[in-house]
Amino acid sequence: MRCRPGSVWGWWPSWRPTSAAILKSAEAKILARVQHDMWARFVTLPDRERIWTLSLTSPKPALKGPAKTPLVMVHGFGAGVGLWVRNLDPLSLTRPLHAFDLLGFGRSSRPPFPGDAAQAEEQFVGSIEQWRQTLGLEDMILLGHSLGGYLATSYAIRYPSRVKHLILVEPWGFPDRATEAQRTEVVTRSSLPLWAKATAAVLGYFNPLAAIRAAGPWGPGLVGRFRQDFKRKFEDLFDDDTMTQYIYHCNAQTPSGEVGYRALSESLAWAKRPMLLRVDQLPASLPVTMLYGDRSWISSNSGHQAAHVRAEAYTRVLLINNSSHHVNNDQPEIFNKQIEDICNSVD
Repeated sequence: MRCRPGSVWGWWPSWRPTSAAILKSAEAKILARVQHDMWARFVTLPDRERIWTLSLTSPKPALKGPAKTPLVMVHGFGAGVGLWVRNLDPLSLTRPLHAFDLLGFGRSSRPPFPGDAAQAEEQFVGSIEQWRQTLGLEDMILLGHSLGGYLATSYAIRYPSRVKHLILVEPWGFPDRATEAQRTEVVTRSSLPLWAKATAAVLGYFNPLAAIRAAGPWGPGLVGRFRQDFKRKFEDLFDDDTMTQYIYHCNAQTPSGEVGYRALSESLAWAKRPMLLRVDQLPASLPVTMLYGDRSWISSNSGHQAAHVRAEAYTRVLLINNSSHHVNNDQPEIFNKQIEDICNSVD
């Protein structure tokens, strides 16, 4: 295996019990729960990188009028399309839906990323635009979770004519650099998960998830220990470690998007190029909805600040009770209904 730039462990593949084939199998077990017709394939970009993509077509197409605007879903850091399993069927009932693994994550290609924040952001955003062009989507309702929310906002700034409504779910990277007192409050909040605290402790020295690769054969158990919340969130769908295994195999392979994320981030909670300093570049005609969990480590204050910055432009902030960072899995019925209502407001 060739060691990509930024990969500390790429030369030691036998140490880690993972492979692209194992990730494929882990994902297939999750996606077997999807009931609607789904087309899963690699979308090849002009530069030959490949984006792993799921496309679901509405089983109830509109009988009259123009086709519904497709919903495009962008996952967060260290994740992949499998984490949308509770949302794919409900949100594709009346319109086309596309979900893809970000470049460098999940089953998508894992190219080198630059260490410069602006360049890394451009590589992520450019790949999304190439993906859109390759699929032939004229426009979309763009939904991004966490890191995906940051990149979706950047995309909408760069290509506003392609986005009819921007939906940001727990978007990472919005606040400006905080005071030291505010930093301490964020990092020590009781709601901050154990895995996040552990990641924050090593983020300044290694790629964020280097520990699970360094752990070798103990890596799957490490993920299971620190991400027990994922097992609990999906225990009604899977009675084993299906989801934590998926998370492990998404992140145990050669880091790529992870390197790009590290370039973007100042630490776990902060971005080098905070999005609140740029939301004024979104056109006033573009509606934005921001959803937060009331028990998340990401504060909804950023959403209210974004609404203030955008002044008279439509910017709605919604809080979903009894949910943490993964609101789409903590309260899937409420989340799906909120997103459906937003989509229906578009067409």
